[in-house]
Amino acid sequence: LGGKVFSARASAVNFTDAELAEAVNYAHLRGVKVYVTMNTLLDNREMPEALEYAYYLHRIGVDGVIVQDLGLIRQLRRVLPELRLHASTQMTIHNAAGVNLLKEWGIQRVVLAREITLEQISRIRTQTGCELEVFIHGALCICYSGQCLMSSMIGGRSGNRGRCAQPCRLAYQLTSPGGANALSNSDNSRHLLSPRDLNTLQILPELIKVGIDSLKIEGRMKRPEYVATVVRIYRQALDRCWDQPEKYQVDLEHARELEQIFNREFTPGYFMGNPGRELMSYQRPNNRGVYLGRVHRFDARTRLVQIKLEASLRLGDGLEIWVTRGGRQGLTVKRLMVENQPREEAFPGEIVTLPGEGSIRPGDRVFKTYAVQLMQRALNSFSRPQRLIPLHLKVTAAIGSPLVLQAVDGDGNQVQVTGEFLGEAATRHPLTRELLYAQLNRLGNTIFKLEQVQYDIAPGVMVPISEINQVRRKMVAALEKKRLNAFRGPLVSEAVFSNRGLPEGRTEELATTSSGCPRLTVAVGD
Repeated sequence: LGGKVFSARASAVNFTDAELAEAVNYAHLRGVKVYVTMNTLLDNREMPEALEYAYYLHRIGVDGVIVQDLGLIRQLRRVLPELRLHASTQMTIHNAAGVNLLKEWGIQRVVLAREITLEQISRIRTQTGCELEVFIHGALCICYSGQCLMSSMIGGRSGNRGRCAQPCRLAYQLTSPGGANALSNSDNSRHLLSPRDLNTLQILPELIKVGIDSLKIEGRMKRPEYVATVVRIYRQALDRCWDQPEKYQVDLEHARELEQIFNREFTPGYFMGNPGRELMSYQRPNNRGVYLGRVHRFDARTRLVQIKLEASLRLGDGLEIWVTRGGRQGLTVKRLMVENQPREEAFPGEIVTLPGEGSIRPGDRVFKTYAVQLMQRALNSFSRPQRLIPLHLKVTAAIGSPLVLQAVDGDGNQVQVTGEFLGEAATRHPLTRELLYAQLNRLGNTIFKLEQVQYDIAPGVMVPISEINQVRRKMVAALEKKRLNAFRGPLVSEAVFSNRGLPEGRTEELATTSSGCPRLTVAVGD
């Protein structure tokens, strides 16, 4: 994820400093690591601010920082060597020499260039000892691994500063030296620089075999439903591949869901070699959806269109009709009829009738660009808690002794907490297993779920409900602290960090270019 500064996705919402701290705790409680992007190129004047920001990330416990600027790497190794650094794909590291050099500079993981093959990755793996990461799904850039200079040249919005205007997605003409269109009329105004989307579901066994440590899904500029769907599908595919690699096959429904959630057509990128023209999505630069069928009939008077389906269609789905004249007509399915009967869903082979607009003709192709059922499934997956940590408890209560609660979570973290109230002899309501379980199970919005309780309760003992609740809350707080501490390395004090830094006003020591080279003076003769 990225913060408000030094992020190559400046136009994303991104996280404030306070939100970053909250996100890190949220993730660490659930056993998830957080890497923060500082992957823009820097101006020398920005270096002090960048170092202070990196120190803030260290203090809140981020698990690593993704960087592109060699000058920043040099300074971070000097003033904050405890901070784990990953090399951004925008460094375009494509061979073992590059990986080994970065390893010498203190980089612990390299996100490799997107233009290299599995064979090249395998050689890099055998010749280096560094962690390797690759992109496996999502948008591709026509420039080397996202180092877009075109956006900067055309509109003053540098991709290396996080402000890419995506000129590669615009329509272009290829002209001859005399200015005439060099392509046929049918090729006019095509999106000549727009790549397809990366999809590696088919080659996951090969990616595992060459020894990749981490697989990366592009998603910081996508809606959360997209991220949820793509991550779910790859996670399940990886589990199948890991368990039975020799029997691995792409789940056809998963392949269709990936296509449905977003695609510009798909490509395996350069992993299997140079794809040539098959890398490009010439016809359109945005989501094309899933092919649904063709227009069977259109009544211009009633404005009703009939479509013969080759895939299912539901109320609430979004469609795009590729009309013969006038481009594409989008609509949302608000009314659906099959043989004059209203339906909520229609299936392949059926002819559906629904309202339509524009110059629609029989034979026009129809694509489903929004699947309401798939989106709802994705929404459900992150709008409700999905990842609860199982708890095993032992509770001890005796007359004259405090209540003792021992807890072990699903990751093996153990705590013991003791109450303050001394158990008394019950006059009316002795402590029971049922009462204890009911109170201990009141875990509310915590990350835990009660799985098992072991009881050691003396006969006739009484402990107030308020005391049980207080001990339970202490137990949850102690376990959360232990889970957070498992991610925390040694904290560098502000005094130590400041002493490692530059004396005030000594910015000349930061006089490196964004490539990390010394600043040069060029003399021009007459």
